[in-house]
Amino acid sequence: MTDGIEEPGELSVNTPVADVITTRRGMFGNRDSGDTSGFGGLVRSVALPPPTPRPYGGWFDTVADALAEHLQRQGTDPSAAIEAVVVDRNEITFHVRREHLLPVVKTLRDEPDLRFEMFSGVSGVHYPDDHGRELRAVYHLTSITHTRRIRLEVAAPDDDRHVPSVVEVYPSADWHEREVWDFFGLIFDGHPALTRIQMPDDWPGHPQRKDYPLGGIPVEYKGATIPPPDTRRSYN
Repeated sequence: MTDGIEEPGELSVNTPVADVITTRRGMFGNRDSGDTSGFGGLVRSVALPPPTPRPYGGWFDTVADALAEHLQRQGTDPSAAIEAVVVDRNEITFHVRREHLLPVVKTLRDEPDLRFEMFSGVSGVHYPDDHGRELRAVYHLTSITHTRRIRLEVAAPDDDRHVPSVVEVYPSADWHEREVWDFFGLIFDGHPALTRIQMPDDWPGHPQRKDYPLGGIPVEYKGATIPPPDTRRSYN
């Protein structure tokens, strides 16, 4: 047990090879600009863990089997709803197709042997080079009943940035989904009031996307003005 959450058993599977989706150069992917941070020559790969073969280990298999059984009973093909299961760093993530997100979260919340009754948050992710899956919504769910945590991940293409809102299932998702819309531009269909929550209403674009330009606004700090990153001098 760690922080009151049940730990799964030791996994008995070999770690598959990670899926490299892009290679980034420079700090935050910034190239050929006035980057004076010293990280202009940084080169690193962005690699995502691939699907994990069974058995997953410990209670991971219990949850995966129960979810599949309940979805099947409701008339939903589990393989159509769950496109992949990834176990990485002793955590489990269910990759859910967006059209099946609501049935999946309702099942996870309501079934007694699952009971993921607590919604901890949803995070946005932007992988501009992962074509057809550029935007992700990542949901964090906790079962207080069974002291377990899982993660759901839903992908959407950049040219169709729509994911169903889960507010009707988890009302506390309201402001979380607004924040993901504000910063990443992911549209949550069915949200009661999908408006900006931190940026001004007339702010152009979504500032945590990887293609959002750096800088643009000078920062004043104790009387000194710091120019935007793309206007600072370069040491190259």
